[in-house]
Amino acid sequence: MIPFRDNIPSRTFPVITISIILANVIVFLYELGLGRGLDRFIMQYGVVPAAVFAWPLSDLPFSAVILPFFTSMFLHGGWLHLIGNMWYLWIFGDNVEDRLGHFTYLIFYVLCGLGAGIVQTVLNYDSTIPSLGASGAIAGVLGAYVISYPRSRVLTLIPIFIFWPIIEIPAVFFLGFWFIMQFFSGAASLTATSGSSGGVAWWAHVGGFIVGMILVTMFSPKNRPVVYF
Repeated sequence: MIPFRDNIPSRTFPVITISIILANVIVFLYELGLGRGLDRFIMQYGVVPAAVFAWPLSDLPFSAVILPFFTSMFLHGGWLHLIGNMWYLWIFGDNVEDRLGHFTYLIFYVLCGLGAGIVQTVLNYDSTIPSLGASGAIAGVLGAYVISYPRSRVLTLIPIFIFWPIIEIPAVFFLGFWFIMQFFSGAASLTATSGSSGGVAWWAHVGGFIVGMILVTMFSPKNRPVVYF
């Protein structure tokens, strides 16, 4: 399913959402210019679960273990990875920013990314492949959206063989289906993934989504009720 837009107009200009998108694009363009130095850059600023768990016995400084949990949120492995993440953030992020307020939304986004990174690291503790991407933090935005706007509708393209209908789907169904797919894909990856294999960070998606659902209820202003559509 490919979302096009939702039916909730923003009440405020989504300055943080746009700034995050621009930051991710700028960092990705920087990655493209690194040439042969890209692999070293990714290993240094992406989260390597095995290195995190080996830290107490390694000579890495603690800051070198913690910093990647922040920097990895702005790294991407390719154009499709970047565009897919930024598209979801553009569609759903403005409304969550609207609900939380700009500064709170920024803190919320970072905390979701950290939570997603921790879950992915713990459940893939022996992996030597760096985890990177904004999808964990964006999953948190999706979790916040489904709590805040469960009855909004998402205009969605659904490829079914030769038919490609575009229909409006309630957000609770669209994002609920998305979460279920991430969960079962993550469960399958636990038995299929070895410490040296790569792939999609399913558990970052699951963890970020749950963290977002929890945090939005804590951070939402009491005088700003949930909007139903």
